[in-house]
Amino acid sequence: MVNDEMRRNWSDGAGGWVANEAIFDSVFAPVTAAVIEAAALRPGHRMLDVGCGSGTLLAAGVEADARPVGIDISPGMAEAARRRVPEATVAVADAQVADLLAEAPGAPFDRVVSRFGVMFFDDPAAAFANVRRACDPEARMAFACWRDLDENPIFTLGSTVLTERLDPPPEVPEPGAPGPTAFADADRLYPLLQEAGWGPVSVDPLDFQCDYGAAGGDGIEERLATILGSGTGRLARERLLPRLGPDGWEALLDDVRAELRRHLVEGTVRFPGAAWLVTASNAAR
Repeated sequence: MVNDEMRRNWSDGAGGWVANEAIFDSVFAPVTAAVIEAAALRPGHRMLDVGCGSGTLLAAGVEADARPVGIDISPGMAEAARRRVPEATVAVADAQVADLLAEAPGAPFDRVVSRFGVMFFDDPAAAFANVRRACDPEARMAFACWRDLDENPIFTLGSTVLTERLDPPPEVPEPGAPGPTAFADADRLYPLLQEAGWGPVSVDPLDFQCDYGAAGGDGIEERLATILGSGTGRLARERLLPRLGPDGWEALLDDVRAELRRHLVEGTVRFPGAAWLVTASNAAR
């Protein structure tokens, strides 16, 4: 049940994510705000961020005068979170099997949050049950997870220019398999969380804009940077750069830029994001 494959993926991908932290923070700012609001954080709450990444929600927890604890399977992510939020406790561990109160000694958690960090478990029911065991009877959980691939250009816009050149192409994950869209089917979440001891459960659409030009400019280079830092980008570079050579690879990146330019909205890379905002209470109360 240990997430060995996901551990490797996120350990390999930590550098790209951390390097583009400011871009992701800007693009996902509406999601961060929605999760924090749904969590109803109060001063003094002990808050667990599952899949804390480089620490965005941990920083928000500090701003809310909570006591944030982060857990992430990737050492590189955890190191970045510690640098960014020195007030937080950050542990490198697998949330589905770790003794969370041993990893971060203290009182049971009052709040559990996650922004796109809970979709990668081999056994999600066991993982959510394990998290709940570390929680106070009055605990509340709030997290965001992606809906379908078809609703989210973030997984395809620009990156398909790279994947179309790969032979064989990347495998398309089975519905419900661990990965970004593991919880795309909202009907799966209700019984899964209830089996893990959470309830009542609420699953609501969270629609937002992924705006890569929020800091100024057209956002093309920002979008390209996040593509190249993703698993798709790393795979494309690994396979295609030796075949195409440096000049051919740069020409291919220009093709990605051209594809992004064709889809500008009001002069910037901007497209819809479609997620679920999930809230649940500890059913043990």
